[in-house]
Order: sequence, then structure tokens, then C-alpha cells
Amino acid sequence: MDLLRSHLHKVRIPEPTNRIHKDECCVSFDTPRSEGGLYVDMVSFLGFGREYVEWNFEKTGNPVYLHIVQRRKPEPDEADRPLKKPTLLAIGVEGGFGDQEPEYDETFEIVILPDFICLPFPSVDLPEKVRLAVDKVLLAESADRKEQLAAWVADKKNISAYAMDLQQLDNGVIVPPTGWKCSKCDKTENLWLNLTDGMILCGRKLWDGSGGNNHAIEHYEQTKYPLAVKLGTITADLEAADVFSYPEDDSVEDPLLAQHLSHFGIDFSSLQKTEMTTAERELDANTNYDWNRIQESGKDAELLFGPGYTGLANLGNSCYMASIMQVMFSIHPFISRYFEKQSLKAAFATAPADPTVDLNMQLTKLAHGLLSGKYSAPAKEGQEGIRSRMFKSVITANHPEFSSMRQQDVLEFFLHLIDRVEKANPGDRELNPFSGFKFVVEERVQCPSGKVSYNKRSDNVLSLSIPLHEATNKEQLEAFNEKKAAMNLDGKEVSNEDIVRPRVPLEACLSSFSGPEEIPDFYSTALNSKTTVTKTAGFTTFPDYLVLHMRKFVMETGWVPKKLDVYIDVPDTIDITHMRSKGLQPGEELLPEGGSGDDSAEPANPVASEDIVTQLASMGFNYLHCQKAAINTSNTGVEEAMNWLLSHMDDPDINDPISKDSRAYEPSVDEASVQTLISFGFQEDIAIKALKASGGNIEKATDWIFSHPEASTSASADSSTSNVNADDTYIPDGSGRYKLMAFVSHMGTSTHCGHYVAHVLKDGRWTIFNDSKVAVSVDLPKEMGYLYFFQRISN
Repeated sequence: MDLLRSHLHKVRIPEPTNRIHKDECCVSFDTPRSEGGLYVDMVSFLGFGREYVEWNFEKTGNPVYLHIVQRRKPEPDEADRPLKKPTLLAIGVEGGFGDQEPEYDETFEIVILPDFICLPFPSVDLPEKVRLAVDKVLLAESADRKEQLAAWVADKKNISAYAMDLQQLDNGVIVPPTGWKCSKCDKTENLWLNLTDGMILCGRKLWDGSGGNNHAIEHYEQTKYPLAVKLGTITADLEAADVFSYPEDDSVEDPLLAQHLSHFGIDFSSLQKTEMTTAERELDANTNYDWNRIQESGKDAELLFGPGYTGLANLGNSCYMASIMQVMFSIHPFISRYFEKQSLKAAFATAPADPTVDLNMQLTKLAHGLLSGKYSAPAKEGQEGIRSRMFKSVITANHPEFSSMRQQDVLEFFLHLIDRVEKANPGDRELNPFSGFKFVVEERVQCPSGKVSYNKRSDNVLSLSIPLHEATNKEQLEAFNEKKAAMNLDGKEVSNEDIVRPRVPLEACLSSFSGPEEIPDFYSTALNSKTTVTKTAGFTTFPDYLVLHMRKFVMETGWVPKKLDVYIDVPDTIDITHMRSKGLQPGEELLPEGGSGDDSAEPANPVASEDIVTQLASMGFNYLHCQKAAINTSNTGVEEAMNWLLSHMDDPDINDPISKDSRAYEPSVDEASVQTLISFGFQEDIAIKALKASGGNIEKATDWIFSHPEASTSASADSSTSNVNADDTYIPDGSGRYKLMAFVSHMGTSTHCGHYVAHVLKDGRWTIFNDSKVAVSVDLPKEMGYLYFFQRISN
């Protein structure tokens, strides 16, 4: 006790703003439930496992720790307790798929290092400062819990802005309690009652052809009557009724729903639930075939444990992150960088005072957690898996979507991860494990004059469209569609087992990228007029690791998202040697360049990103308008171009040809705002670009810069341009032969809902990583991938 009193100056009473890490070690995945418990530094409030607390003492000299040990309570017999059906398409969140958390007994003691002298807590003999400090640590929300609460945005319905003042027509409509049918077709399911005029109409047509015929939304587009309720979801519990707001494009709450229903003679207290809500229908649709197939549910799979076979517990819609990280830590650059050549102690020694916010420390911690085998032990069902909350916190910091608890697009997260890792290791390819993913694509455009232009760009992912017309099972598809149409006439549905999906070879997807494509309305500086040109593309370098993204999500006319229900036939090895670009050939003549700085010369028209233009045009926008949108947002992305397009649709010059003065179409930028961003340390051209893409808003422009690191290297294409980053001092190249080593699959109707699973080729066998479940793959769903990872085959 005298020793403790001598160290009172090394004990701090936490303030409400302090982050208290009492749930997990900051350099390992040890917790109070681990064998050695957790030691909380009473100065920094960082937590350390038994093996690592001495490192902290050596680094800081802080001697006083609160030792927390949790031991699991015996479980009551729950064999007879019914399983609760999930109501959300999510994992690890309330209402979703998940397990009940067991209960634990906690014990505490004060420990003084370096000799691990232990003093009991609670005890009246302890100094008052120690008792007060420990009490506040125990009562405080942990840093982990605080971040969860801040990040979690529950899918609670918002009250509609149209509900309180909803106009209802006195048209005499009385809705019967049963026998409903769409007013414009014969649909008797998925029916919606418009709360303004009482029209009963069918819902949207779903991506697989089921659902309604879009009559309800078409009625809104004609009348602008905003709210509709789904018939069959109305019961005495009005909060469970499915109310949709068309102008808000979301399910909403209508506080006056009882009043609005009674207007049409509906007594809600007597109605029974006969229809699934939108959320329930989506859940049901995704918990059958795709869910079971991709997760290999029902298969008697051999569970795997040990180094490299550690699961990642779902933190609540975090499977997008887990699937990518399992793939990353299965490839040599990541294993070498953060495991073989980086010890935990070395990472901790070089980390800042708070290692929980250091990306290098948390990546090293994750690597050792996954690859050491320390946390991969058999549990009651499989393994518990490690909870990568600190890594998630640091990798998603300041990102409004990834820092939330909502599901995310795994591709977007992968690109975000590349960006963060590259920023943490600027200009050092030895320390950047993503240096082997980069490649250069060269696009060649030839106009009818015979003259050509070349444009290069670097990328880390090759995004491929899926040419459904190249399906190899067309006869089976035709027979299935005829069978499905006949069954629909009889009111029957095709079972999931009988569905025939298009099978498109991966080679066809690669050919659609590199093959000739006609581009209309291209301004040729050789002809001084708009014309149709032919564009082809190829690689100038082949990466060590080739990542292919399958564009399974497309936008149909009317902004209706659609998921292509298609299989991709992917071979174990591919050879893309023939896709290497040959560059400017003898005898080829470049298109004339615009006279740079010479106003008397007619320059080549500003070139829009064809990828952005194609995606916008596929949504039904005018091709010329799409080009202008891309140019005026500096080819920075589809979302920015779309925002520009929607706000400039009524411009009087929107249909004018693209002129040499591209700034004629660009939004004006306030010079004061530019100077403000420059004062933040950003370059002038980047500041101008960000303000244009953000409508002049400084805060949005700042966020835009951080989320578009590639913007600093983008350029307008002319007759021979390059968007290859100036700091790309090393881009790998070699053979064009690859072997498939991993893929990530998605189930669900949108990239922002559903579930992601990774399959990785490890030790000569395919392994499934499904959150905390790690097992030998029995029925490999290779044709259902969303991202495919290939590794170069060495000569």
C-alpha cells in the first residue's frame, strides 16, 4: 500500500471526454475474458493483455494498472427456447442474425508494475484517489462502446414530411377489408393504397422479374400524391404497417395513419397481417437460395483452426470489411509487411502515444491476430473469431459511411483501404503492400480520318461489364423463360432450385473491356466536327495481383436499381497476354492537339471519362449532357457528374456542342473559398476542382478532397495524355498469366444490404471465410463472385 501511495502522481481520475479502453488490448486481441485478463493503465486508460503490459511500462513508466478479469457464467438450459426469427437483413445487430451474448462474472484488482504486486479492489484501505479513479473507469462507457453508439444509425423510420398535412380527396372511395386487386392490372399481391385518392395499385417490378408492374409509382409520377400504405401489412399495431413516401424515396412513419385509413373506411383494428413488409420481403428473398449457396449452408464442412484460419466476428454489418481483410492477409505482400517483417513490439514502440489511432499499429495487430493462430481455437460452435473494432475505427475515421454500422459496398471499402494504406506509406513501395496491385491501361481512339489518340491511366481494379448476350446457355434460358411465363399464367412460382440463370464466360467480360466500342458525338480535331469514333483499350503493364470487379449492379430506366442475376464462368487460370496495348504504331498519326495557349487554334474538345459517361448514359441521360457533366466535374466520379447534371438540366446552353472553352460550362468558384482551402494546405487546382464538385461548399469540398486522392493526378485527355500518377515511381509488370486465388461474393438486392463472404485458396484447398466461420469449401460458388483476385503465375 505504501508503494501505491508513492505512485499516486501516476494515477489520473478520468474526465468524461477521456477514451477508456477497458474492453480490449490496444496491441492484441486480448480482453478481460482472456486467460490473463486486461490491464488498464491508470494514466492513459489504454488496455493491455498480460503479455504486453510490460511493454507499456517500459515505454511510459506508468506503474499502476486496473486488472479486469471476466469469467463466463454457467448457461441455463436453453434447448427449449424458440429461436427468434430475424427481421433485418443484417448480422450482429438487434433484429438481425446473431447470437445471444452470454453473461460474465467480473473481478478487479490493482496491480503495480514491474513486480505485478496485487491489491484487492474494492477495498477501503486503498487511497481515495485510486478508489475514485477506478470507480470512474468502471462506470464510464468504454471507448469501444462509445464508438458503437456514435456509429450505429438504426434503421428507424423517420416521420414523413408529408404526413401531417396530407391532402385526402373526398371522392367517396371506400376500401373493402379483403378482395383487393390492382386498378390497372390483375395483380392481387404487393398492392399499395395511395393515401390521397384511395387508388389501389401494384408495387415495383423487382430485379428478378417478380413483384408488381410499377403501377403505384407510375401513379405517383402522374399525380404527385406522396404516401402509400401496403395492403396486408395493416394491423392493430399500426407501427408495423409499411408506409412508403415516394418523394422521400423511403419507408416512413405516418403518425396520422389511423386517421388517414379511416378516411377510406378502413378499421385497422380488425385487419390481419397477410403481406410481408418491404424489409421482410427482402429478407425472405435473400435467406433462401443465394444466401444458402454462397455461404455453403447445410454443407457438412470441416471447420478449420490455427494460423491463417482465424475468423473475424461480425461487428454489425461489417462483413464487407471482414471479407476483404481475410483476402488481404492471405497474400504475400500483406503477410510480409505486417506479420513477418513487423513485430507487435516494434509497431508499438514506434506508435504514437495512443496506438489505437495508428493505422500501422492496428494493421499489425490485425495481422498477428489472424495469422498467429493464438485466437483460432475451437469453441462451442466453430470459433468465436476476433473483434476488429480498433482497426475498423481507425480505417473508417472521418468517413461518413464506413464509420457507420450500415452495410457498405465491398469494392468501395477496398478502394478506401488502398487509399489509406498508400497515404500511410507515401512513395515507399517496400512498405506499401498495394504496390503490386497497380496497373496502367491505355485507351486508343480512332476517328474516321484514320488519325488516333492515346490516353493512359493507372488503376488498382479492373471493372468489367457483363455482356448477357454472350451467355452460353441461351437454349436453356429460352426454355426456362417459357416455363416461367406459363407458370405465371397459372399463378404459380418457379422454385429456386429450378431457376436457370445466364452463364457468361469471364473471357467475354474481358473482351467487352478491350474490344472495339463505338463512341458517338466525339469532336475530332482532324475533321473539326463531331463524329463517331472507335475506342479500344489494353494494358501497358500487368500487375502482380489482378482484381476484377463484376458490374452486377446496374441502373434501369427510371433510376430503378437492378442486380443482374447471372453466373460468371471463371476458370482457375487466365491468360490476358493478348490484351497488352502496343502503343503508337509506325504509320499511325496522332489527332492534332488543341493549340495550348493559342486562342486562334481549335483545340481538341475536352475529353470526358468514358466510364462515367457510359454509366450516366445507361441511366437514360442524353449522351452529350453526360459528357458535359463529366468534363465539368473534372472526371472525378459518377456521383459528382450526376449532381452537376441534375442541377444543370435547364441550362439554356445544355444542348450546345462542347467547345474549346470548357470553362464556359463550369460553375463559378468563389476566390475567397479557393484561398481558404489553400490556407488548409491544399493545392490551388485541387481546391478549385473540389469546390466545383461540391457546389462551392468549403466543408463538402474538404471532405471531397480527402475522399478523392486521385484527383490531384487527373487531367483532361487530348491527343496523347496520361493520367498515370506522377508519384507512381514503381508500377509492376510481367507475365499476363494469372491463377485465381480468392473471390468475394455478395448476396442481396443491393451492395448496401445483404452479406459478403470470402473464399480463399489456401494450402492447396479452397477455404470459406464467413465472418467467424472458417471451413473447407465443399460446394465452391465460384460463379457467384463480385470481386475476383488473381495472382500472377511466375514464369
